[in-house]
Amino acid sequence: MDLIFSAVDVLARWDVMLALLVGAVGGVAIGAIPGVGPAVAIAILLPATFSMDPIVGLTLLLGIYGSSMYGGSIPAILINTPGTAVNALTTYDGFPMTLRGEGRRALSLAYSASFLGGLFSVICLIFLSPVLAKIAPMFGSREIFLAALLGLVLVVVAHKGQMAIAAALAGFGILIGTVGLEPAAYTRRFTFGQSWLAGGLDLIVVVLGLFALSQAFLLLTMDDEKIRLPRSRGSLFQGFRELARHPRVAAISASFGVVMGMIPGVGEFTAQFMSYTSARKLSKNPKAFGHGSSEGLIASETANNAVPAAAMIPLLALGIPGEALTAMMLSVFYVHNVVPGPGLFQNDMDFVVALYIALLVLNVIVVGFLLVSTGWLVHLTRIPNRFLGMCILLLSFVGVYSIRNSAMDCIIAAVFGLLGFVLKRLNMPIVPIILGMVLGGIMEVKLRASLARVKTPLDFIDRPIAFLLFCIIVIILVSTIWRVWREWRPVDRRSMQKKASNTFAKRISGRSHRHFENRKKQQRRRRFYDHVGS
Repeated sequence: MDLIFSAVDVLARWDVMLALLVGAVGGVAIGAIPGVGPAVAIAILLPATFSMDPIVGLTLLLGIYGSSMYGGSIPAILINTPGTAVNALTTYDGFPMTLRGEGRRALSLAYSASFLGGLFSVICLIFLSPVLAKIAPMFGSREIFLAALLGLVLVVVAHKGQMAIAAALAGFGILIGTVGLEPAAYTRRFTFGQSWLAGGLDLIVVVLGLFALSQAFLLLTMDDEKIRLPRSRGSLFQGFRELARHPRVAAISASFGVVMGMIPGVGEFTAQFMSYTSARKLSKNPKAFGHGSSEGLIASETANNAVPAAAMIPLLALGIPGEALTAMMLSVFYVHNVVPGPGLFQNDMDFVVALYIALLVLNVIVVGFLLVSTGWLVHLTRIPNRFLGMCILLLSFVGVYSIRNSAMDCIIAAVFGLLGFVLKRLNMPIVPIILGMVLGGIMEVKLRASLARVKTPLDFIDRPIAFLLFCIIVIILVSTIWRVWREWRPVDRRSMQKKASNTFAKRISGRSHRHFENRKKQQRRRRFYDHVGS
């Protein structure tokens, strides 16, 4: 109880509560605008949070992170356009309900399911905090290095179908993270004699370029769409009653969100897919999924809102971000000399609990705000794309220049913005670059520190947690290679011959059919000309 009271004292400040309120309301509004998303908003606000207290800056960013998915469900349900990327699955069942005139019912279900997912994940974290406080001191340099390596492997494996591209981009992120003075002997790396590269490439500059500027370029090249909002009936308060009729779907989906959020590199997409799939398998009416099923909507919204609080576990306990948004929050810790990891749970447990309570209060504020303001928020979907692009472009360059008052940082951000624009147009992932940049620095520092105690390669995994992490990495790599090999192995020769023969027969029959059709046409023309001539 003393710990909870001290955490409440940390939060009971006007600037903290104002940051929480602004983050909650701003996150909902940003999520309701298609094409922006929390990553762009957090990237723009990062320079401003460096001048705030750690709890104020993190509360503001957590407010945007945790509430944007609430707002992202509004355009996903009403106009079939997800406000954030993780609300894409919401369109499967939300928009068909809107077409039936049940838009308010769908919004109410989305709000209530999101609230349940967020509440469940925060409660789990509060009860897991004592366990984390005991496990975190067991992580030394070797364990943190292997945990960072595991996060990097999971990030690559999570991009199914694009693993080679994700690995290459993660390697590129590690490469640009090594530019500048190296941390041990302070020798210059990859500076090419340029003094402005001696300080390295700033993470915030790269983040603003890859996320904010690239999105601005994308919006500026898009055409403005005329959006018509459909009429809907029902009450925004009926979703809580309907949610109570599907406790099994809600509980399973929230559990998937918590578990997937704790694993670095996995995140909302995997949690949504697994919860939606399991809900459809357990449903009495699986054919309704994708055609306006309330269970499908509950599964997707509960899972994605259970992830943000759970994603804070690897960040706070080990200092390892699991995705781009938590990587941005890590920079706020570093600027204020607050080092996430084992020491944070030992020395600043009240700070950790204060963050959890802030997430709990955040969900209450967001739901209350949405229930009274949805009618106004839906009009945010009508903001023109090019106007949004110019606003993001202006705010991004202002944020970049305010970091170090350097025009060179603006040029670097513009270069990375063009790179991000190209990657988005090619449907390639951007997150591996940021995580490679962050995790690469952690891996280098921890590897150097651990090599002083290692004489043979086996000494690196001679402790239980290190050996467990090593085994997990090996199992993931072997299973992934096996799965890829099974998908790409040559087809049986007989089946190939049979398939080739069938294809050949189809081609021959098609050609003969076209040949006879052409002959018939020629005969008809001759008869016509003969008739005309006669």
